[in-house]
Amino acid sequence: MGQSLSQLYVHLTFSTEDRKPYIKEIWELKLHACISGVLKKYNCQVHIINSVSDHIHILFGLSKDFALATIVNVIKDESARWIRSIGHENKDFAWQEGYGAFSVSHFQVDVVTRSIKNQKKHHDNMTYKEEVDEIMQQFGVVEYDSSYFWN
Repeated sequence: MGQSLSQLYVHLTFSTEDRKPYIKEIWELKLHACISGVLKKYNCQVHIINSVSDHIHILFGLSKDFALATIVNVIKDESARWIRSIGHENKDFAWQEGYGAFSVSHFQVDVVTRSIKNQKKHHDNMTYKEEVDEIMQQFGVVEYDSSYFWN
């Protein structure tokens, strides 16, 4: 009998459309729970989710049964639908079209977890754009064109 195994950790990040400060602290934990539910439904192991007013970071183990793009699309669709449902002021909510997804070594999961956990403090000194530019440099992403990522 054959066996399929994978251990793929993904650091996923994306922002609200036009980086509008839509995500409110009063309900962000429910947003994280919504996203966690999506990931669990798709057999992905959730490590940590954290957000600030205009973007979110998620560290999860990607299921061997689903493509990354599928998972990201479902996360964005279901969470946007949930956000729009919780109040009239959110009726126009949308996530940005793009996203950043980066592989994380098993040996770096704790480091990335701490980084995501400290997002609010981290953004006292750095914008999301500066953070993404730094991530792109760290991961050596050469095809990064910020004019496309920030649409």
